[in-house]
Amino acid sequence: MRVLLALLVLAFAPPAFADATRDRLVVSTDWLAKHLGDADLVILQVGDKAAYDAGHIPGARLVNLADISAPPVGPDPLFLEMPEPEALRARLMALGVGDRSKIVVYPSRDIQSATRVVFTLDAAGLGGRTTLLDGGLGVWKAEGRATSTEAPAVTPGKLAAFRFKPLVVDAAFVKAHAATPGYVVVDARAPEFYSGAKSGGSAAKPHKAGHIAGAKSVPFAAVTTADLKLAPADEIAAKFKAAGVKRGDTVVAYCHVGQQASATLFAARTLGLNVLLYDGSFEDWSRRDGAVETTK
Repeated sequence: MRVLLALLVLAFAPPAFADATRDRLVVSTDWLAKHLGDADLVILQVGDKAAYDAGHIPGARLVNLADISAPPVGPDPLFLEMPEPEALRARLMALGVGDRSKIVVYPSRDIQSATRVVFTLDAAGLGGRTTLLDGGLGVWKAEGRATSTEAPAVTPGKLAAFRFKPLVVDAAFVKAHAATPGYVVVDARAPEFYSGAKSGGSAAKPHKAGHIAGAKSVPFAAVTTADLKLAPADEIAAKFKAAGVKRGDTVVAYCHVGQQASATLFAARTLGLNVLLYDGSFEDWSRRDGAVETTK
């Protein structure tokens, strides 16, 4: 098994991305417990206020996806789109994030909300100082660690202006690269949506059935565990290998609205792969003339 793991990891970890390793992207509850008093540590719990008020990791600040997303605009908006850089910068500084902050993000309920925050921070150029707490609040509590119901006093941070890195793509890019060597379009939704057995969206505005033509399936739930941890490295590598991803490829992921895909992309980053997010995802694709396929 160790030999297999080594071969799989080597297959997905080109030297140019050697710093994008699992150990640099993920921290354990043990690590966090030992560093709670660090001066530059900023802990972000992602979720709703009720869960936060019921008990959070001491010192954690509350953030939800609306805080780090563009406000919906127009009569038929897309949701969970990337915000303007200055709007995000202001929100992060209000949370105490500064130019020296070490940021730990964790979910209260679902890993894809936390990985969406991590993706947004990476796009803002803060990825080198942002990590995901493996297992989130659930594992922290299961281990009997202390929680708090008090919101910490936050000193606003000082954060230099930034521009987003080009990590978000649109439908035109996906169409142009769906069959381009070096790019693999990946559907992060549950298999029943990929196959076309179920359709997302709402009753009033259902999504198309199936998946983007040429896309491969790497469901976010296949690279994570029920207790909100990343799956073992060899399992993650096997999933991407089965989808035809090779060393040096760029993974272009989508889901329903751009949330679940962030978990699949986070897993890809732990293998040293380049990643891009189709932010509009299948919500946007379903409004367009892009081709779809079914496997049902």
